[in-house]
Amino acid sequence: MTAPDTLLNAPEFTVSELSSALKRTVEDNFGHVRVRGEISGFRGPHSSGHCYFALKDESAKIEAVIWKGVHGRMRFKPQEGLEVIATGKLTTYPGSSKYQIVIEAIEPAGIGALMALMEERKKKLGAEGLFDEARKQLLPWLPEVIGVITSPTGAVIRDILHRLEDRFPRRVLVWPVKVQGEGSAEQVAAAIRGFNALPEQGRIPRPDVLIVARGGGSLEDLWSFNEEIVVRAAAESMIPLISAVGHETDITLIDFAADKRAPTPTAAAEMAVPVRSELLVEVSTLARRVMVCWQRAQEGRRNELRAAMRALPAAGDLLAIPRQRLDGAASALPRALKANTHAHFRRFAGTGARLTMRVLRAQIAQAKQRLTASGERLMHSATSLLRYRRDRYAGLAIRLTASKSSNAQAQRQIIARDRERAQRLADRARRALVTAMQRHQARVAHSGQLLAALSYRSVLTRGFALVRDEEGHAVHAAAAIGPAAHLTLEFADGRVAATTDTDRPAVTRPTKPAAGEAKEQSRAAAPKRIAKPVGQGSLF
Repeated sequence: MTAPDTLLNAPEFTVSELSSALKRTVEDNFGHVRVRGEISGFRGPHSSGHCYFALKDESAKIEAVIWKGVHGRMRFKPQEGLEVIATGKLTTYPGSSKYQIVIEAIEPAGIGALMALMEERKKKLGAEGLFDEARKQLLPWLPEVIGVITSPTGAVIRDILHRLEDRFPRRVLVWPVKVQGEGSAEQVAAAIRGFNALPEQGRIPRPDVLIVARGGGSLEDLWSFNEEIVVRAAAESMIPLISAVGHETDITLIDFAADKRAPTPTAAAEMAVPVRSELLVEVSTLARRVMVCWQRAQEGRRNELRAAMRALPAAGDLLAIPRQRLDGAASALPRALKANTHAHFRRFAGTGARLTMRVLRAQIAQAKQRLTASGERLMHSATSLLRYRRDRYAGLAIRLTASKSSNAQAQRQIIARDRERAQRLADRARRALVTAMQRHQARVAHSGQLLAALSYRSVLTRGFALVRDEEGHAVHAAAAIGPAAHLTLEFADGRVAATTDTDRPAVTRPTKPAAGEAKEQSRAAAPKRIAKPVGQGSLF
């Protein structure tokens, strides 16, 4: 048999069948992989919410995709030029005959990448003014309530409570949060905002100062306090905030946004309250000084009063001159009363002589004339005012009628525009529904065509037959058929029964091994593949 005859007997594949076979091969051999490389071609999420970019190193590049839901849950977001370690599964995209990695998790590759990301985020937030000294608040001198945001099971909260008990016992409210791992940044930011949201005179008292604390650790362990959501929450806090994250050498971005940074959680407790014993001694000293000053002031005033008493004259000397003046005024009072009476009598007599009947009648006539003139002026003013008010009301009535007419016309125009807009939206909805129905029908038709292409019955139409044994199982080799075996041949247009020759040697059917044993046998029977330098297998 020649080579062309051999090629003619090879099975034929459609493009879709070959693409599906390659897809299954890649996904079966590379379930989950971890790839280290530099992000290239990242321009932000697509309009659909998915992210498309590539991972590259010095000599190779692989396409990558992050689906919308996975990207929303990621702790580290992809950035152009960042070296990362991506975890995902390999698959193929039949539309462009290429393979790609579907990323499920991503993390920076090493401390250098984390430091670069931290510096970039520090510059960005600093440019927004979140680290300015002008916006930092002063700590209260003696807070009544202290809010602590930390893990309730660590040694940090015990150190803070012990230090507060030694210096100045205060009421402490603890908001338990995760200080490391997935979701810890969101919990810390929610705790800061939650303390700020407490009412002033509510059932739960609002803290006067907040302490965000955590023990020391590596840069990865402290990364939650470098997240943008935590830094913004600390900058927006209206309650003075002390950052006590890590040891003195550990630096996080929340330290720059906080109102005060403490090198350790214990130092944060020392910043929050003064020493009670020192305050008691200082208060006692000030009380003694106040008492001494008061006594000195009282003694000085007593001496001044004694000196003033010695300088005052006797009571008789002070009242001698006023008494003499009173005696002189009493002796002159009778003569003054008689002279005052005579002066008033003369004035009354002169006034009575000038007051006659003719004068009174003239004054009455003048008063009548003034009253008549005032009445006429009042009547003229009332008439003019009434005419003015009538004209004004008529003008307002005309304006009101015109305004009502124009307003009604405007409302009718608005209603007409809204009716036209509703009609346009209804037309667009009908067209969109028709388009969606057509798209779904096309997808159903395409799926039916794909199902028909992948079905084994399409192979039967090309002249092939499917051989089944008595139990209905497909027979793959002639060695599996015994003498006088009853077979069923399935063609494209029906089935035919057949019986094998009686002189064939009997063949024992091997028992079906277990799933694990079958996998081991197939692995042992398969030829060993030559491993490529990549270290993760090949496509075939």
